[in-house]
Amino acid sequence: MPLSLRPAPIRYDDSLEHVADDEAETIEDLIETLTGINRTTLEHEKHAYRSVHAKSHGLLTGELIVPDDLPRELAQGIFATPGRWPLAMRLSTVPGDILDDSVSTPRGMAVKIIGVEGERLPGGEGDVTQDFVLVNGPAFKAATAKKFASSLKLVAATTDRAEGAKKALSAVLRGAERVVEAFGGKSSTLLALGGQPETHPLGDTYYTQVPMRFGDYVVKLCIAPRSPNLTRLTDAHVEVNGRPDGLRDAVRDHFAAQGGEWDVRVQFYTDPETMPIEDASVPWPEEKSPYIDVARIVLEPQPSWNAVRRKAIDDGLSFSPWHGIAAHRPLGSVMRARRVAYQVMAKFRAHHNGLQIMEPRNLDDLGPV
Repeated sequence: MPLSLRPAPIRYDDSLEHVADDEAETIEDLIETLTGINRTTLEHEKHAYRSVHAKSHGLLTGELIVPDDLPRELAQGIFATPGRWPLAMRLSTVPGDILDDSVSTPRGMAVKIIGVEGERLPGGEGDVTQDFVLVNGPAFKAATAKKFASSLKLVAATTDRAEGAKKALSAVLRGAERVVEAFGGKSSTLLALGGQPETHPLGDTYYTQVPMRFGDYVVKLCIAPRSPNLTRLTDAHVEVNGRPDGLRDAVRDHFAAQGGEWDVRVQFYTDPETMPIEDASVPWPEEKSPYIDVARIVLEPQPSWNAVRRKAIDDGLSFSPWHGIAAHRPLGSVMRARRVAYQVMAKFRAHHNGLQIMEPRNLDDLGPV
């Protein structure tokens, strides 16, 4: 049965992207800044962490379930074939340094689906994975890769410095964000600087924030709590003051006794005027194009974080929107910059941690997680 969308989704075309003349220089600048963050945290922690999303709060395994009754417009890419696929999931917070959780910043979710067939994106020939990299907000904090590179320099200057001051600032920013939200708004700036509400990460909805190809079409994708035990956690307070790893503890406590289910949803590109491809900072209006369910993620009760999982998933895997099939090609300058930057950062971690980072062909490749 065809999907009734008005206006109809715009079909994918290579001409939707517009590459700036200086984009290559911007990417080099971005890599230099990210490498600086890596070197700073390596010196401080004696371990190579990611230059963004360094601290993990949940390292999980489960499966993606694609139904057999999707309309043609939704049966695109990895969602074109009904079935079940194993996956690894990593929950994190955004900064590149390992901070006390009372420095409350946006959260991330990275999902690696394993066993995916199809024409691969450049550099991934022979792999069978599809990654989705998401954050708990509908739009990216910078419009373009160039603006992101500029803002990241400010972040790099504060990496591993004055954690006490960061905690105090975070408390002030959370108060300011509550005022903004009381009037029906949200401030991405306040959230990014440390004003993220101290809520349970399993209750959040996570967004790709930037567009990607969806077979014949273009979408943004989100992963939203589905099962009642997760939806009850939306906006639920988590006490992190005096608990440096309070978010990790909250995720661990949940999965020690119960699992969870999420909906995977897509938002079609339907209006070039209000849904820019190259400006990642603009949320696409949901009243014009609502998110629509395409699949489900199911996780069973399990250990959510331990030394074995840290080695296998935190250190042994890299998550990138460029790990995937051509039908889900990332779009826009922010996504194009991630392609090379994520490769360089993964090589840095692999070298300094003395581990091989590989794309698994099945969950057994991760070892006894």
